[in-house]
Order: sequence, then C-alpha cells, then structure tokens
Amino acid sequence: MTRSLAVLALAISLALAGCSGGEPETAGAGDDATAQADGKKTDDKKVEAVPVEVSAVARRPIAASFSGTANLEAPGEAQVVAKTSGVLLQLLVEEGDQVKAGQVLARIDPERPRLEMERARANVRKLENNYRRSQELLESKLVSAEASDQIRYDLEAARAVYQMAQLELSYTNIVAPIDGVIAARAVKPGNLIQLNSSLFRIVDDSRLEAVLNVPERDLATMKEGLAVRMTADAMPGRTFEGRIDRVSPVVDAGSGTFRVVTAFPGGEGLRPGMFGRIEVVYDQRNDALTVPRSALLQDAGETAVFSVRDSKAVRVPIELGHLSGDLAEVRKGLEEGEQVVTAGKVALRDGAVVEVLNPPAGATAVDVAQVADANAAGR
Repeated sequence: MTRSLAVLALAISLALAGCSGGEPETAGAGDDATAQADGKKTDDKKVEAVPVEVSAVARRPIAASFSGTANLEAPGEAQVVAKTSGVLLQLLVEEGDQVKAGQVLARIDPERPRLEMERARANVRKLENNYRRSQELLESKLVSAEASDQIRYDLEAARAVYQMAQLELSYTNIVAPIDGVIAARAVKPGNLIQLNSSLFRIVDDSRLEAVLNVPERDLATMKEGLAVRMTADAMPGRTFEGRIDRVSPVVDAGSGTFRVVTAFPGGEGLRPGMFGRIEVVYDQRNDALTVPRSALLQDAGETAVFSVRDSKAVRVPIELGHLSGDLAEVRKGLEEGEQVVTAGKVALRDGAVVEVLNPPAGATAVDVAQVADANAAGR
C-alpha cells in the first residue's frame, strides 16, 4: 500500500507541472495576434486619401497686362472770374448745364460802365472837331504845326480811353471761355461782385484722362496708342475703352516709377473725379497653355503645381508666362489635359494619395470607377 500511495503522488505532481507549463505558451500567442492587428490599423491610417479639387490644363486666350488705379481728370477746365466789379443782376446758367464758348453765363449791372463809355465818346467827338479845325487853320498858317500835332495826340489818347470804356462795358456780360459743363457756381443774383472774384468753374468732360504711375521695369512695354480698359466703382458691370495718350520719358528716382497718361472719351456716364481701375493690355496670345492661378505653389522662389497622376499628387515645377486675371500661362512643365490641384493643396505632400471631388466633365464612368478602386486599394 505504501508503494501505491507514492506512485499516485508522483503522478499528481507531473500533471500539475504539465498544466503550469502550458499557460505561458497560450498567452504569448494572444499577444502576437493583438500586435499584428494594431499594426494593420496603423498602416490603414497612413494611406488615407486626401480630398482635392482639380482643373484641367487647357489652351485658352490670355493677355499680358498692367493694372493700376487712378482718378479721372478733365484736361480742359477753366475758372470764370469777374473782369469788372458791380452788382450781379442776372444769372443765366446753373450747375450741370452744358455751355458753349462765348455763351453769356451772367450779367453785371452795366449802368456805370455805360456812362463812362458815353463820356469817353463825347470827348472823342470834341477832339475830332478840334483837330479838323486845326488842320484848316494850319493850311492858312494861322496855327503852328506843333499845336495841330498836340490836338492830334490828344485825339488818339481819347480814342483809346473810349475803346477801354467799351471793353469795360463788355465785361458786364460774363461769358464762358470754353465748351463744357458748369461744375460749380459761386455767386447769386444781387451779390456785389469784386474784380477778379471767382464766379463759375467749367469742366470740359468730352475727354477724360487718368494718370498711372508704372514701375520702371515696364518702361519698354508702355507705348503710345496701346488699348486700355477701365472699370469704375461707381458704375459696376461696365467696361470703358481708352488709349495711352502719352508716356513720360523720365523715371522718378524717388519712387522708381514713370507717368503714363491714358485718355477716355467723355460721356457714357463717366465724370471727372471718378475712381477707376485701369488695365493696359500690351500683349495678347490666343492659344496659350494655362492653369488657374489658384493651382500655383510658391516655394523658395520656385513656382510649382500638384499634378494628379495615377491617383497621386505629384509636385511639378513649372515655368510661368503671362498672368491675367484668374489664369496663368505655363511655358514649361505641364502638358495639355493634365489635372492640377486647385483646392486642398495645404494638406498635400508629394506622392500623397488623393480623392478627386470634382472629376473632369469628360471623364467616363469607367475612369471614375478606376479612381475609386485605386483609392480603396490604398486604404
């Protein structure tokens, strides 16, 4: 019996040892499975596609231009001043009226100048009679030649005084010196007008000018006769055509700019003093390879774009040409039909998988499905 009990105790000890040794192996296998699952999740996160919007590289007309702002000015402008003094009796025009050169704008009381003219005329008549009698007496040797000459000199002086009085009387009619529109009126009927006081301001709005200060790097491109376009804040939706009238031959050393005077025909709602945005078109290309300017990347002086190739964003350096509005000309680096990223560039890196949110209009259902399958495979 003692031997039997010893064999039973040995068997129990072996069984317990076998059970404790199997437990670590089972735990190790579970840890390996968990680690593999976590690694797979990490890999899935790394290849997640970035949503972007794209636009096709296409051939479009583009213009090279310089843009600037300026206020419109009227080169023909005149201040109408009083050439005589007196009370203003009659006002014949108001602000906004169109007038012609020589048209009477207002009248000053003419009585005093008229009386002065009558007195001068009477003096002229008296001296004319005296001179005629002196000539008769001179023929009879009854007066000396010196006396006759003195009467003649007095007559000439009197005639000059009479002409001055006539001119003074004519000044009581205030007339327009140029064609134009009455921009300002500074007097009212009954006012006492002083000599040289300002009465009206007339602006010739048949031709308007705007002066641009252009950087000296564009000196070679600005030529007389080039077409310009202007939009005015006061008249949205309208474009006005004009020309470069003259270009200054001198560059201002302080600002590094030169003056370019553009001219526009008056009328059509344009007014002096309006604020205009002016574009000078100095080169036109009808078949240029272009991309939206929103696709451009500026990095360390190099211009590039993200091109979508095989559902991945590829950073492509490009050489730019003209810039006009929302378009940029591409001279080197891209081919017609390529898709470039216009929205979503901030989150992109070279080689990143992308998901195009706005597939090209010409793409077929198969093309879209292929992109979707590629994105799914990346995930």
